[in-house]
Amino acid sequence: MHTYLDNNATTPMRKEVLEAMTPFFLEDFGNASSIHWFGQQAKAAIDEARQRVARLIGAQSTEIVFLSGGTEADNFAIRGIVESQKSKGRHIITSRIEHPAVLKTCEELEKQGFEVTYLPVNSDGLLAAAQVRDAIRPDTVLISIMHANNEIGTIQPLEEIGLIAAEAGIYLHSDGVQATGKIPIDVKALGVHMYSMSSHKLHGPKGVGALFVKKGTPLKSLVTGGGHERNRRAGTENVPGIVGFGMAAHMAREGLTEEVGRMGQLRDDMEARLKAAIPDISVNAENAPRLPNTSNIMVDYAEGEGLVISLDLKAIAVSTGSACSSGSMEPSHVLTAIGKTPDEGFGSLRISLSALTTSEDTDRLVETLPGIVDRLRQLSPYYKKSGI
Repeated sequence: MHTYLDNNATTPMRKEVLEAMTPFFLEDFGNASSIHWFGQQAKAAIDEARQRVARLIGAQSTEIVFLSGGTEADNFAIRGIVESQKSKGRHIITSRIEHPAVLKTCEELEKQGFEVTYLPVNSDGLLAAAQVRDAIRPDTVLISIMHANNEIGTIQPLEEIGLIAAEAGIYLHSDGVQATGKIPIDVKALGVHMYSMSSHKLHGPKGVGALFVKKGTPLKSLVTGGGHERNRRAGTENVPGIVGFGMAAHMAREGLTEEVGRMGQLRDDMEARLKAAIPDISVNAENAPRLPNTSNIMVDYAEGEGLVISLDLKAIAVSTGSACSSGSMEPSHVLTAIGKTPDEGFGSLRISLSALTTSEDTDRLVETLPGIVDRLRQLSPYYKKSGI
């Protein structure tokens, strides 16, 4: 039996999603740009998926642009805005705990003459909206702040930041990849101009995502060619993937209220039991507003990678942080930003649940992890020196 608790990396696809996609591989295989029956079947399916994704976040269907995933969405939003606005200014505001898709993009833009302010966060990974206001300059053209962090789950005060951006007349982008489908989202209330999403984080297929682009937002296209996606992103659409994303969004919206409560309760119970069973552990951002599915646990005197490998040998999948940074020899930039030392950063576990996670899954982790921690601590010279 395998237990999967790494859903912030990716989620298993729902069978209903696969069933919705299958005809568009086999029978309804047309190009959505073709005017014949096959093409119009594909176009109609994309239109329905666009409506479903839009409804999940409170947008209009014409404001949804389908892309290859969250990374492309972040790149499109950031590069597209600064390219269209560079005659007005070259200053960008973001935070130190953004996903690499945002941070690496900003770093590349710095090489091209843009200036970036990387705002610090507190020990819970929270950004104060006032920090954004204080960082705004006359040449600021973009604010990019993630909605919820992929490693520790902290939810940022995006609505307050949206009001500040609106007052200053500055475009606001948010990486909503981890938040979409896990908490209620209304992009109009948040005040964002762009919002990134990825299908595979909410039980849809990999290789497809979307960017909400508020009507009237000037984005310069990254991919040129045909007039696909209302001239936003050229290239023949991934019809099966888009259909799958639409179905996943539809199912997430239908069960959202129930799942927020269920996952939150499951996570809180799991954390309480782990703290009772294992000494010297703590939960990062425990008292901050967090995604209901995300738990980031610091385990003193045990190395995170060793914990992950040991759990994997017991057929339990968790992670030490972002899947996009796996294999890095550097400590998590998110944990460093919230004040953790490199040693503490290497001793973290990210446990992330989904709509398909059961109490049996978390039970198995709670039953298995204490023994692994004890074994690894016995091998640690730091544990022995501590006199424990």
